[in-house]
Amino acid sequence: MTNGMDALGDPTRRAIFERLANGPKAVGEIADELPVSRPAVSQHLKVLKQAGLVVDRAQGTRRLYQLNPQGIQDLRAYFDQFWNQALASFKEAVEKETQP
Repeated sequence: MTNGMDALGDPTRRAIFERLANGPKAVGEIADELPVSRPAVSQHLKVLKQAGLVVDRAQGTRRLYQLNPQGIQDLRAYFDQFWNQALASFKEAVEKETQP
């Protein structure tokens, strides 16, 4: 299983991910907006889905893809943890620097 950070390491997958932030889309709609084929978009969506960043649902004869709120929350938690560590380290360094 791919994790969210690995999945977003590819520029095409990031572009797909960013487009899905505007709402659900079918593979054809995404492919029309990018310089890649429908089969390529499908493969990228498969990776994003395996990473838990995207979910899909049937609508008639097509599938609509949308961002997975839980996957987004997991990514945010990762970055929040990283950011909090960085701020704590910065604070510690400043306090050491300002001590007489």
